[in-house]
Amino acid sequence: MKKTVLKVSAIALFLGLASGCATTGLDEVKATADRAAADAAAAASAAEAARAAADRASQAAASAQSTADQALSAATEAQACCEANRESMERMFQKSMSK
Repeated sequence: MKKTVLKVSAIALFLGLASGCATTGLDEVKATADRAAADAAAAASAAEAARAAADRASQAAASAQSTADQALSAATEAQACCEANRESMERMFQKSMSK
């Protein structure tokens, strides 16, 4: 990004000097370069903020996945317990019916 800003600044400086009005052109080129540098700094700041937000979202997604995995494990255990209880009650019922 800095290389692009430098290239743009260099081209703008060259064009300003080539126009024949060195003093006025140089001031305009400097102002253009300053604006470009400020824009580049703002873009870098926005990119850093976006990266930080993406990192937070990734952490939240990982936490949600962990919670979902724990819930699935608990549900599986509960289902197994329910099946064991049903089989036990079925055996007790069959035993009582055979007497």
